[in-house]
Amino acid sequence: MLLTRHQMREADAALGELSRRFLTVRLSSITGPFLADGLAGVALLHAQLDAAFPGVGHDVRAQHALGRAIDLLASSPTPSPSLYSGFSGIAWVAELLSGDPNAQVEDDPNAEIDSALETYLAQRPWTRPYDLIGGAVGIGVYALERLPRPSAKRILALVVDRLKETARPRPPGIAWRSDPRWVPIQWRQTPHPDWNLGVAHGVPGVIAVLGRIAAAEVDSPTQNNARALLDKAVAWLLAQELPPGTGGRFAAAVGRGLPRKPTRLAWCYGDAGIAAALLVAARAVRESEWERVALRVALHAATRTESTTGVVDAGLCHGAAGIAHVFHRIYRATGDKRIAAAARQWSERALAMRKTGRGFGGFLMYVGAEKRARGQLGFLTGSAGVTLALLAATTDSDTAWDRALLLS
Repeated sequence: MLLTRHQMREADAALGELSRRFLTVRLSSITGPFLADGLAGVALLHAQLDAAFPGVGHDVRAQHALGRAIDLLASSPTPSPSLYSGFSGIAWVAELLSGDPNAQVEDDPNAEIDSALETYLAQRPWTRPYDLIGGAVGIGVYALERLPRPSAKRILALVVDRLKETARPRPPGIAWRSDPRWVPIQWRQTPHPDWNLGVAHGVPGVIAVLGRIAAAEVDSPTQNNARALLDKAVAWLLAQELPPGTGGRFAAAVGRGLPRKPTRLAWCYGDAGIAAALLVAARAVRESEWERVALRVALHAATRTESTTGVVDAGLCHGAAGIAHVFHRIYRATGDKRIAAAARQWSERALAMRKTGRGFGGFLMYVGAEKRARGQLGFLTGSAGVTLALLAATTDSDTAWDRALLLS
């Protein structure tokens, strides 16, 4: 097991409280159906909790949460196709929990989703987001889960086509520009971060999904196009590494007027997430040099002092449990004991943030523009994500759920 005996006791206590707390939530009180912070993420969480706490009702609640998410989606007038806040994320959870690749089209509940995504991705010129959270990369994650279905192969071909169409030459390779119109007004920055370096919204997410597509059972043109884009994207990303002595290895973004300084340490932005995304691509296409770079970046991230990381809560996206899980996955892939030590340290920090009786299951999250501390139950920035990370650290539970984070 990853954790020490003391950490295991603390984690078991936390998981017991979280299990009980999630069983008390009225599903009707969760108004959003989506993966990021709604019912689809809760369904995913209950399915994982059922393996650790069998016979107490998590399996039934997983089914009910997913069913309610699908019902809410059906009543939505114009649902987004995005992975985290749209219908492909709900369909991805359904596929992960109960998908049958041998089902006939007429018996496949996601067949209509595939058709809708093919129509959506056929739009040209492509002016929609490219990223993991809200764009083509996230749709690629869904389609990878649907393989080897012919519709999944067609969707992946379209994802690669749209990425090829929108890639821009950026010496020594290519990158994808982030349009400020994709960002809600309250979150827009001046100057705008044109070339995003975060897994969630930027080029590292493209790199991870291209690596997986290049290694997948898709047609040869799709594989070849994905690999060609991947090589150029990695070349550009590695050229953005900051010089030694700057504290971290990568900024949040690059662009005119933006300071070249290290960003926070997190899955969504920063060195840990970038290292993990690069490692996924390296393993997929067997590029040992990329793997060495990924490990070097991860090891440097492991040395950062807590005060320089910007971590204020335990959430999966940009909190202590998320960083612990990123390091845990890198350790499982590489076997490097220094990375295992970092995973344990960040697990310890996440557990230290637990306060019995506060927040949701003992965890408070700082979310929203006002950054107020409150209880959150969601997957990406709430206690569901913390629970999944703790389950991965303490049990032999399946971690296929973190494919949504492009960690595997």
